[in-house]
Amino acid sequence: MDIKRVKDSIYWLYYQYLLITCSYVLEPWEQSMFHTITVTVFAMVVYTAYVFVPIHVRLAFEFFSQIFGGQPESTV
Repeated sequence: MDIKRVKDSIYWLYYQYLLITCSYVLEPWEQSMFHTITVTVFAMVVYTAYVFVPIHVRLAFEFFSQIFGGQPESTV
């Protein structure tokens, strides 16, 4: 893949993002505020998923393994 195709693909994805969010009608300072808030919220969601989802999956696995007859862990 050459650089021009990659650049065109990224530009097309950014254009789709502008169309979906309707942020192309905003003024430049409004667009920067909107993008900052969007990136911040997305980063918080990713961080929360990274920190808390594995804990909940482990607890759910332990819960269902006890319900369906799994061996209890020894308390040695």
